[in-house]
Amino acid sequence: MSKVAIKKDLRATFGAIRDQGKRPTCLAFAASDAHASLRGSVAPLSCEYLFYCAQTRGKRGPHQGALLSNVLSALKDDGQPRESAWPYLAQLPADISAWKPPSPLTALFRRRGETAVHSVESIVAELDKDRPVITLLMLSGSFYRVPSDGVVDPGPGEQPEPAIRHAVVAAGHGAVNGQRAVLIRNSWGSSWGIGGYAWLTEAFLVPRVFQTAILLEDLSVSANTSTA
Repeated sequence: MSKVAIKKDLRATFGAIRDQGKRPTCLAFAASDAHASLRGSVAPLSCEYLFYCAQTRGKRGPHQGALLSNVLSALKDDGQPRESAWPYLAQLPADISAWKPPSPLTALFRRRGETAVHSVESIVAELDKDRPVITLLMLSGSFYRVPSDGVVDPGPGEQPEPAIRHAVVAAGHGAVNGQRAVLIRNSWGSSWGIGGYAWLTEAFLVPRVFQTAILLEDLSVSANTSTA
């Protein structure tokens, strides 16, 4: 069993682990969780609203994954209400035209974000500022088979699969048997990893991380009810 030396752990700033189910909403979940963490509240924000705004801005359908640029724009300009205002839908309505936010909405929380250098060094530096990092990965087999110690380390010859992409939140860092590792929060429910979290080793991360983003200052709260 691997020995983990924890150097930074932000898990206490997050709420309960959530489950995106079979929908392509991982990036909206990652951004929502990072946003809620920075607000200093474990109460979740509406992932459904963020995903809707991002897809509307990007002219993408609800069956497609979101783009990071659209999610960051939606966070800045549209914001998010609390989860209770528009709870996450396990399934989309049969009539997609019915997929739209309820009106009126309560206060919308907005936050500026920006892309960051996608390296282990950069992720660690942001975490040391108590700032979770939205992290986009190419996956491979070991990510699906997290052992009991919660450490994901690629097997011999294991290569990233460029077509299989996923977004998580970096929530801590440390070392596993002397190798740097990043603690990530997933959106596949609490049965994945250790209660929804896992340690990704540097050997896993370096060839697989292709984009990261950080959320910055809190912006004004408004009562807008529709996206641009």
